[in-house]
Amino acid sequence: MTTTSRARSFDAAAAVYAANRPSYPPALMDAIEELAGFGLEGARVADVGAGTGLGTALLHARGARVTAVEPGDGMAAEFRRALPRVPLVRGDGNHLPLRSGSTDLVTYAQAWHWTDPDRSVPEVRRVLRPGGALALWWNDSDADVPWIAAQDARVRRFFGAEETEPDEGGFTRGLPAGLDFTTRRLWWSRHVPLDAHLANIGSHSAFLVIGQDAARGFLAPERELLAGLFPDGVVEESYAVSLAVARC
Repeated sequence: MTTTSRARSFDAAAAVYAANRPSYPPALMDAIEELAGFGLEGARVADVGAGTGLGTALLHARGARVTAVEPGDGMAAEFRRALPRVPLVRGDGNHLPLRSGSTDLVTYAQAWHWTDPDRSVPEVRRVLRPGGALALWWNDSDADVPWIAAQDARVRRFFGAEETEPDEGGFTRGLPAGLDFTTRRLWWSRHVPLDAHLANIGSHSAFLVIGQDAARGFLAPERELLAGLFPDGVVEESYAVSLAVARC
């Protein structure tokens, strides 16, 4: 299974992704402005790997002039339904369909890890104006919450993955070399029905590529376990957003 095929696995589940994936806290936009050194209102922003538009919508609401870049047919269709007035071009971070020096800010929400940095970093440098910035961010489940840590461990066991080292609050994402990043972490949570929580889990690429029948091998017993933990049927999902911004 290649990185590209895993990235494109979202197309078949784009509607589920759009309906159940978490967005981001408003404080994230504040942090981007602070670390980039300029406001978002009126800024020319390229949101790359925009998916269904979760990050794009927040940038647009701040007054940014956003152009979304998305390679997948299914994800692009959901994006157009959600944000019909926001420009969308087809492409990916390894070959941006944008003019040189045409943007103030390039953003990747949950998408940088699908790129080849040897190609995507030069593309970022090409399309940014002098003094522009690159912002990368990820929503990660907050493993400091005991039930979430236990669930993460069950997921790793299901896929035969190695145990991970405890996160002591530092930025754990691998960032590309050659750029001077400043990092920030922001914590937030949301309350969702149990069905939405399980659909969120099932919309991750690891589950999508094994197919629905195989994924039920995890999701069905997980439903029973969580129904005992959350008898009212509402799950509080807790997240830590990892943000990295580099001025270029």
